Amino acid sequence: MANATSPVAAEGLSFTGNLTLVESMYQWPAAIWNNRDFLLLEVRIVGTAMACIYVSSQAALRRPPSARLPKKKKGRHGKKTDESSEDEYVQGLLLSDAIMFPILAGMVLVGLYYLIKWLEDPAILNKILGVYFSVMSLASMGKLFSDGLQLMSSMVFPEVWRARDGNIFYFDNDKRSQYRISESGEYIYEAAIQSPLPGGYLSRMKLSSFSSSLWVFRLIIQEQWRINFTFLPFVEESFHVKFLDILGVVLAVLANIFYHTTKSVMLSNIMGYAFSYAGIIMMSPTTFTTGSCVLFGLFFYDIYMVFYTPYMVTVATKLDVPIKLVFEGPTKASMLGLGDIVVPGMFVGLCLRFDHFLYYHRQRKQVPIDLKTTDANSGELVISTQTQPIVVRPDYVNPKSQWGNWFWTTRLGAFLWGKTISTTPALKAAKFPKTYFHAAMIGYLLGMMVTLMMLLVFKHAQPALLYLVPGVVFSVWLVGLFRGELYEMWIYTEDGSLDKEDVVVEVDGDGNAVNKVEDDHKKKKDTDIKALEKASSDKNAEEKDNSPAEDEDPAPTTVFAFTIEAPASLSRRRTRRVSHSTE
Repeated sequence: MANATSPVAAEGLSFTGNLTLVESMYQWPAAIWNNRDFLLLEVRIVGTAMACIYVSSQAALRRPPSARLPKKKKGRHGKKTDESSEDEYVQGLLLSDAIMFPILAGMVLVGLYYLIKWLEDPAILNKILGVYFSVMSLASMGKLFSDGLQLMSSMVFPEVWRARDGNIFYFDNDKRSQYRISESGEYIYEAAIQSPLPGGYLSRMKLSSFSSSLWVFRLIIQEQWRINFTFLPFVEESFHVKFLDILGVVLAVLANIFYHTTKSVMLSNIMGYAFSYAGIIMMSPTTFTTGSCVLFGLFFYDIYMVFYTPYMVTVATKLDVPIKLVFEGPTKASMLGLGDIVVPGMFVGLCLRFDHFLYYHRQRKQVPIDLKTTDANSGELVISTQTQPIVVRPDYVNPKSQWGNWFWTTRLGAFLWGKTISTTPALKAAKFPKTYFHAAMIGYLLGMMVTLMMLLVFKHAQPALLYLVPGVVFSVWLVGLFRGELYEMWIYTEDGSLDKEDVVVEVDGDGNAVNKVEDDHKKKKDTDIKALEKASSDKNAEEKDNSPAEDEDPAPTTVFAFTIEAPASLSRRRTRRVSHSTE
């Protein structure tokens, strides 16, 4: 996790004579100019690390417990809308991990150090670890490439765009046309626009037959494909993916092949970037307390391993595997361990999800509901009605994958300020306040700047977490203190316990909930269990009725199969084209 410079160390800020602070400040420009190559390298590393944390935190967003997943609704053409299914909670870190992380990291680091000393030449170890990291990086690189392709495709094929006259145009893949919505809510199709591309010029281009191919390509990359894999009796899976997900995996395999062939530093950095990207998405500290303890546990580990032992610097410089980002200049090279990105990055991602939680938490409403109770104690059936408020959570809208829509609905003047028109619910949801996230990013930037200053002054590898952890953690907790939200930070958790169904509550005179009257979550859970048991018994009865007679041959069983099914909409298009040509 050390930030080191090799093979030529930074020259450092050297001054002549015994100068006062004011006098030495006059020599700073010259000292900075003498170290300009080093500073340019560090600017690239800082920019890359911050970009990785920013993008990964956005990709780690999921439905917060303060929002409920909306029911699937039928679209304008009878199709069910594709709601996000990425609301499952990832297995988070526990408080015990704050102790185990430094211990396990130290054991691995010390083991690698003495293995390198024993081998004398780490070439064999580099080959073994290179193969290991290549195999392990396939999933993370596939995810990174897939999301990168999704970003590029959203720039070319957005869902909505804004014309110069202020009109908002939407795309209809089924009718291969664009439409706008009038003030009365009527869909007005533009007959003159046949292109699937956005913008005033591109949308009105006459592309003839090529335009039809673009509509098909747009549908291919936006619709979901179905993959079926059967290998009895071990595996029988079926899941949906997008075409760009498949392409991302193919690119990941090709990148691994080129990496083993060329040992390119750029490909090694891409693999390291992919590890960091996937690590921030998958790892969750669960609570701010756990995250703070984990970071400070690794904070002391990093200090000890860099300043008091040769383990960290030796392993980082001897191993040629994607466990660090390396940038080379004319005379210097600088590196940053992946831990200096992932460890603070998972805390920064937690801050963004907490902002997301607060955004929906503040939209909760108390809706009055009539409760009926039956009293038969008096011998007569008496039904009484009382009104109680129920806390209703807002419906969740997935804010991810909106970069293209954001770009094409932003005027040039407002582009620099990030002002957009909320043309879709997803764009509006993506603009939620990000107070804690921005505070954590600023703290990370300040920590990196202090790290570079210490590296430049002392000419020695620095434990970056020594400066990053206080910068990130203290900035977030101080913002919570000034905003009066320390209690909300303390009780916030991502273990699923806050993800409750809407419940009926009693309120005091100020409208605050004081007591829960009815827990619909438990009732719904019991109802779902009963429905599942009934469906299982009905299925068993149906299988028994449909089972072949004893004198009939049983149906053949598929042992191995792998199929990829294209979207049904593509099949409908092909059928229409064949029918039209037949006529």
